[in-house]
Amino acid sequence: MEKDHKSPAAAPATEETNADGTKRGRRTSGREKNRSQDDNKRDREQSEWEEKIIQVRRVTKVVKGGKKLSFRAVVAVGNGKGQVGIGIGKASEVIMAIQKGVADARKSLITVPLIGATLPHQIIGKQGASRVLMKPAAKGTGVIAGGASRAVLELAGVGDVLSKSLGSRSPLNVARATINGLHELRTFDQSARLRGITVQQMLN
Repeated sequence: MEKDHKSPAAAPATEETNADGTKRGRRTSGREKNRSQDDNKRDREQSEWEEKIIQVRRVTKVVKGGKKLSFRAVVAVGNGKGQVGIGIGKASEVIMAIQKGVADARKSLITVPLIGATLPHQIIGKQGASRVLMKPAAKGTGVIAGGASRAVLELAGVGDVLSKSLGSRSPLNVARATINGLHELRTFDQSARLRGITVQQMLN
């Protein structure tokens, strides 16, 4: 007398078509389930990040036998919660250059210390001949900035700030100067910790 063995919970079946046109069922393996779950998790993580193209330039290089065209893309990436980065991508196609720029930006993310929606103190970011002045602003002021500086500040999650470009207006250098200024920001707690004192002692 044969015993009926209870099989484990069956995986959802999918349909496949045979050569003769008939359909047959195929059970989904655990590996395929895990792969689909990983894809969904990756999509959710990517949805948190926003990308902004700061500049796309066509670069011409003179080589033996003619000219070689390529594209350079400057891209900013941020999650609007205090993390932002910029990257550069170079390729023979615009789309590939942008993708490389996004990958490069994610490798150079910085964390911006925010107080509410503004900066903790005034700072001047520097890069090459570019200087970017950033000041805290009252609630409701908005992002008073332009060009590359505005893109970086918005992606970092800064909602109220006063900004002014004081030097070269090269988009790449302005973006880097903004990143430099945001990276140098310190909160009261961080400053007190660096000095080895309490916040109360620092304020007194």
